Amino acid sequence: MCSAMQDKEQDITEENEADTTSAEQEVADTPATENEAAETEKQELDPWEALELEAAKWKDQAIRTAAELDNYRKRMAREKQDAVRYGNQRLLEELLPVLDNFNMGMQAAAQEQGSMLYMGMDMVHKQISEFLSAQNVEEIPAEAGSDFDPNVHEAISQETSEDIDDGKIIRVVRKGYRIGERLLRPANVTVAHTETADSDEEPPTENE
Repeated sequence: MCSAMQDKEQDITEENEADTTSAEQEVADTPATENEAAETEKQELDPWEALELEAAKWKDQAIRTAAELDNYRKRMAREKQDAVRYGNQRLLEELLPVLDNFNMGMQAAAQEQGSMLYMGMDMVHKQISEFLSAQNVEEIPAEAGSDFDPNVHEAISQETSEDIDDGKIIRVVRKGYRIGERLLRPANVTVAHTETADSDEEPPTENE
């Protein structure tokens, strides 16, 4: 009986020793980097390093704020300049139809250029031109034979022409204007159109 108890105590002792060895092995197998990271986290941050990090953070924020303020000033200056430059855009757009009618009257009066009516209208026309020039308004170039530009020209019709190439302007129906880089009104033009050879062929007969 004593022998059995001694054997049991020996088994328990061997199990405890095995558990201790396993625990020690696990500690030994733990990567050194994890232990070092844990030790680093336990260490307190140096006060001077903390101050340097804080100073760097506020410096970066100050630079960003200064850049944003500079962009805001530039944007406000640009908007103010545009307000001055294009402030009369709506008024000028409403004035253009009046100018169209005046130009039609000038064409009619030009048949008697020596008359007082024509000379008076010509003086008014010069004043209007000076006013538009002062407002930075200029007429869009559109001459017969010039290239058609869809950005500033509007084709309202097409005509066949033997003298003007296909796609080029034949005549100006209504003048166009722009103020600075903005388009007030496109120029209405008639564009040349060349008939294709297919359209000149006779239609096939029933026998064909």
